[in-house]
Amino acid sequence: MVNLGKARVKDMYIGAKPELFRLARNMRNNPTTAEKVLWTHLRKFRSEGFVFRRQHPIDFFIADFYCDRLKMVIEVDGEYHSHENSIAYDDSRSGELERFGIQVIRFRNEDVTNNIENVILVIQTKIAELSSPSHSGLPFIHIYMEYCNNDCIR
Repeated sequence: MVNLGKARVKDMYIGAKPELFRLARNMRNNPTTAEKVLWTHLRKFRSEGFVFRRQHPIDFFIADFYCDRLKMVIEVDGEYHSHENSIAYDDSRSGELERFGIQVIRFRNEDVTNNIENVILVIQTKIAELSSPSHSGLPFIHIYMEYCNNDCIR
């Protein structure tokens, strides 16, 4: 449990170890260009009650961006994520996070830096889906796959 104020306690880290917090702090201090671009847009969702955290430790992982209210992770993947071993690791990592009820959306660095409007549209669509009273909890049908014409990592 982490104390986030005098009376507010949340368990949004799901057992993350202290070393992961130190690593996450270092990663927050050294973001990629794509992470910087996306962060400027994600911060705007705070006014709607959707608070995203950068480099957020969850269990054994560090999520690029995490919204506890939505139980949603957004990952921004660089070139190394397109290699076969990285794809398998990312898929298993997403599966582990989904085991905790957390849904994962992935974008390539190039999509964030070159087409941020469509990336934000996909995120807005997902936020609307997850915050809807009729949300069924079913896994996210890959809107992003349609958006990028199946020419993305996943």
